[in-house]
Amino acid sequence: MGKARSHFACQSCGYQSAKWLGKCPDCGGWNTLVEEVESRADDRRPAWGASGTSTRPVLLKDIRAESEARRRTGIMELDRVLGGGVVAGSLVLLGGDPGIGKSTLLLSALERLAQEGPVLYVTGEESLRQTKMRAERLSVRSDRLHLFAETDAEKILRAAEELGPVALVLDSIQTMFLPELGSAPGSISQVREVAGRVMAFAKRTGTATFLVGHVTKDGSIAGPRVLEHMVDTVLYFEGERGHPFRILRAHKNRFGSTNEIGVFEMKTAGLTEVPDPSALFLAERPAGKSGSVVTSTLNGTRPILVEVQALVAPTGYGTARRTAMGVDTNRVALLAAVLEKKEGVQLVGCDIFVNVAGGMTLTEPASDLAVCAALVSSLQNRPLDPQTLILGEVGLAGEVRAVGQAETRLAEAAKMGFRRVILPAGSARRLEERRLEPIPVETLSEALNAMFG
Repeated sequence: MGKARSHFACQSCGYQSAKWLGKCPDCGGWNTLVEEVESRADDRRPAWGASGTSTRPVLLKDIRAESEARRRTGIMELDRVLGGGVVAGSLVLLGGDPGIGKSTLLLSALERLAQEGPVLYVTGEESLRQTKMRAERLSVRSDRLHLFAETDAEKILRAAEELGPVALVLDSIQTMFLPELGSAPGSISQVREVAGRVMAFAKRTGTATFLVGHVTKDGSIAGPRVLEHMVDTVLYFEGERGHPFRILRAHKNRFGSTNEIGVFEMKTAGLTEVPDPSALFLAERPAGKSGSVVTSTLNGTRPILVEVQALVAPTGYGTARRTAMGVDTNRVALLAAVLEKKEGVQLVGCDIFVNVAGGMTLTEPASDLAVCAALVSSLQNRPLDPQTLILGEVGLAGEVRAVGQAETRLAEAAKMGFRRVILPAGSARRLEERRLEPIPVETLSEALNAMFG
């Protein structure tokens, strides 16, 4: 037998090279290339075979379409992001910063899924005693929840075959390895091979499988990019370490929408669902303060009211600063330029700081008018009516454009006690039910006059 081949792979982007390099030519990372040995025995067989049941091509018209059977996890926020529940045989990848609550969320979900059959939680980073302590803290006491402290993927799949669980969790995929591969756990080849074996097992047996993934410094899931292509759903758990709120987002979902979000609050007893995020984000809103505006953002089918805060102050340096958290910085600079050019608002020589309270991120242009209102309110030190909602997209010509699903947004605002709304005239004309007093505007000038007189 010949000598086993080897190559060097970047741990950040997966770039492969025949020789070691100090700097990765693809991602630019230093000292990220690690040697991986390719087993000769592994070269003579496929890594993982097809997971389908058909052995020959089938006509599209001969395939019987059936709705995917979903199992409820009992956690409404998680079910919402998954598209109504977890699909049998699906492979879900959950990523997030260390300590964000990934293991806590999945352990709680397994307790509900255990009502339909046995479930298996594989921990590769903690001992069984540590996992037991977390389960006691979360009050998880299911008789069908099996724990397995193992990192050998072959032993894990063998145990899963014998148990036949309805749900399987691997925490985490970077700690699993196959003995036949010469590389270390967490390497590119190990992560790719283990994920492929697990995917084939999930599709063949119909086991709903969750993989916990580590993240890199920039927040992306560590390992080869092919890992995200292989799985059916990619979820990210987001939130600041010192902030109690956690947001679960779907970046990829073959069985549902990627626009839905789930909101959680981290407490002493674990993660708690937040069924009414609007009330939570507005609970500590300062009353009668300048620079504070409320707008509505739409995440999938869920409208959420958020507070947009702005602070405009004279700059103490030569170049004015433009800082934004929760809003695109380039968008804030664009809106500031529109206010200066079209409305004569003097923002030159002023530092601008914009923040979305609660850790939310505004990605749709429907919040443009709220940002402009917050900037003018802070500059003039004039607070807005606290019972007024601001909606609208602002164009470069100073026009206010219509927003989508205005009815849904206004219904949420009415529930929270708002009385009037400043919105685009195009959206006001399409309102069938006027839950709030509408103040339609067509230009930014009209909107500022309606807000400040």
